[in-house]
Amino acid sequence: MSKNRSDVPRELGDVVSIIGPGMKVVGDVSSDGTIRVEGRVDGSVTAAKSVVVGKEGTVKGDIATQDAIIAGTVNGSVAAESRIELQATCKVQGDIRSRRVKLDEGGQVDGQLHMGASGKRLDSASQGSGGEKHVSGHQAEAKAT
Repeated sequence: MSKNRSDVPRELGDVVSIIGPGMKVVGDVSSDGTIRVEGRVDGSVTAAKSVVVGKEGTVKGDIATQDAIIAGTVNGSVAAESRIELQATCKVQGDIRSRRVKLDEGGQVDGQLHMGASGKRLDSASQGSGGEKHVSGHQAEAKAT
């Protein structure tokens, strides 16, 4: 007896939830896997594995995840426990916190950058600790990995 592909259990971390182009979600979004935003989310986005904001994607709220790739617009803080990649087309207005950050030339960031071993969520107790950089203005043209 052979199993259909749909009968094979999937790990929750392998699931990718997509907010497609032209779709708008009002409220918080969370997943045990990956969330890809190609549309718009007005609320926080939380994913256990990763959050990807595509070129046309917009998030008006905070992002918290393990790994993040931002190519679109985020108006809120971005916290990733492991790594954040800010692509050349990104526009982030808010603080960024992660162990590792890659910022492509042309990426726009207006907020504070917190790097180091404490790449967890932003909270008032951890603000002001070492490893901070304030990036403000129009375009941040730096590459940090």
